Amino acid sequence: MRPHRSHRAYRVPLISLSVAAVAIAAGCSSSGGSKGHTTSGTKAPLVIGASLSLTGDFSADGQAYQKGYEFWAAQVNAKGGILGRKVQLKILNDNSSPTQVVTNYQTLISSDHVALTLGPFSSLLTAPAAAVAHRYGYAFVEGAGGATSVFAQKLNNVFDVSLPVANELDPFIAWIRSLPAGQRPTTTAYPMANDPFATPQVQRTQGQLQSLGIHTAYSRIFPEEVADYKAPADDVAASKAQAVVLGATGPVGSRVVRLLAAAPYQLLAKVSQASDGGAHGLEAQLRNGPKVYFGSQDDLAAKWAAAAAVLADSGSSGADYIDVTVASRPAAGTGSDAASSPSSTSAAGSTAGGSTSAGSAASTGSTTGG
Repeated sequence: MRPHRSHRAYRVPLISLSVAAVAIAAGCSSSGGSKGHTTSGTKAPLVIGASLSLTGDFSADGQAYQKGYEFWAAQVNAKGGILGRKVQLKILNDNSSPTQVVTNYQTLISSDHVALTLGPFSSLLTAPAAAVAHRYGYAFVEGAGGATSVFAQKLNNVFDVSLPVANELDPFIAWIRSLPAGQRPTTTAYPMANDPFATPQVQRTQGQLQSLGIHTAYSRIFPEEVADYKAPADDVAASKAQAVVLGATGPVGSRVVRLLAAAPYQLLAKVSQASDGGAHGLEAQLRNGPKVYFGSQDDLAAKWAAAAAVLADSGSSGADYIDVTVASRPAAGTGSDAASSPSSTSAAGSTAGGSTSAGSAASTGSTTGG
């Protein structure tokens, strides 16, 4: 199990003034860091230390967090600072290394004598960093690090400013619980990518929904590699579950979610399965109907419109697939492969859903999987 995905750069930390002030009061009282006055009697800056991944595997996220911390400091200083002192950030680069992050926090605390420590990016680095701060009696405000591995340490110096990963689906659970029993799904499938940001929340949801009498039709953890997406998707479809709770991060889930979000309402209700990573890229299986091959995630709205037009054309009746890899050249045919099926028809050269001509799908199919 990989401890972290480096593509979660969308969540930039903004720490509340009240949380930081409380943490600083606790940190200063126990550690004695950052003296409060200069020799001239003016209040010295409040030095706050953090280790971030400015280089290495997590550098995109680390640099985003640096901007977030700097933005927070600027906002606080514009309002007079904390406890009457201006905030000064001291940020060290851990190169995305769990070993270096330990060294950095030891330096920030024992050598630089910062007043407070802010957390690094990722649970992988947060867990050892929090342990160092705890050992020195320092308050530790984490900007990331919501995985179970962080909270399993049961450290009383950790202030988490975001929802723990395991609880991120609690609003969904509450919504299901609020429904009358007759409107709840009777069966649910739980496919999960092998990722600490995907499995905890889905497993919690599974347990909560089972307590409501909702039967588990499918539950399995699958590898995150693209080649492994289709098999579990097929298993989920075969389970005939009325609801699916997908545990996935980044590319695993985002492309499929975008595909479904672009679907017209009338067609969305007919989708029994959506997958990504096969020979035809994004695919959607229509209930009691054909598969639709989308290829890449580009122009999804246009591709759905093309698929809808082909479905409305009597010439596509009985087709096993509709290929809208190129929205302006949709094709429908029998068999399983748009590139090789000899009985394909295509609307190439006309608007989607127009007259069809045989034998032109091979060129369209050759572009699938883009």
